[in-house]
Amino acid sequence: MARAATTADVFNAVAEPRRRDILDLLTAGERPVNDLVHALGLAQPQVSKHLRVLREVGAVDVREEGRQRLYSINGLALKPIHDWVTSYEQLWTGRFDELDAVLEELEKEEGDAGADERDSHDDDPDR
Repeated sequence: MARAATTADVFNAVAEPRRRDILDLLTAGERPVNDLVHALGLAQPQVSKHLRVLREVGAVDVREEGRQRLYSINGLALKPIHDWVTSYEQLWTGRFDELDAVLEELEKEEGDAGADERDSHDDDPDR
């Protein structure tokens, strides 16, 4: 069975961890390919291949400056990922709020139980 093209969409393109590493590096700003090669510890052809995939889905932009090609992140192309993750963020935020309420209730019960135990010791004439 044929493998799905990694350039079909931004989801497939960023599924590869090294491409996510490249995007992480580009969040700090525009960088030439040699900076990315050095930071990633990969061979230049590997980095260029990953950059090509990211360019094809629009996740990175490239511009020429003299003899250098400078790469930058294109946040708009990553918006579908953001939108998809946001729905899960809302789900988990609600669940964490519920968990916080349960934990607060348990802490309150522990506090009340500790106070009751201290009160029972205060009533003990042998103490």
